[in-house]
Amino acid sequence: MQVFINQAIGVDQGDDVLFSDYEDGGTMWTGAGARERRKKITFATEFKDEPVVHVSMSLWDMDSATNARADVTAEKITRTGFDVVFRTWSDTRVARVRVRWLAIGAAFHEDDWQDVY
Repeated sequence: MQVFINQAIGVDQGDDVLFSDYEDGGTMWTGAGARERRKKITFATEFKDEPVVHVSMSLWDMDSATNARADVTAEKITRTGFDVVFRTWSDTRVARVRVRWLAIGAAFHEDDWQDVY
């Protein structure tokens, strides 16, 4: 848990297409077994510390002939961004995925004290 005391809190959000493999025969649509896609997300403004990041699929277009298997997560979270990662496996066929994300954390503020030497 992050606890915020007397500081500015920043919120950034986005909705990003990760891939659309149906149109060009990409591996998420035509492949089998373990598959992964990553996309680097950059925040609009740097956070003071690593924020908490929540991700969810806002669009998933999957073949109905096989089981829908999907895992979406945020990895490599820093003050400036993170990687959104989508994984599937076995015979699942994924045409396209869009991911919505939300980052909340301590933000810089003009009234912050700066170290003076």
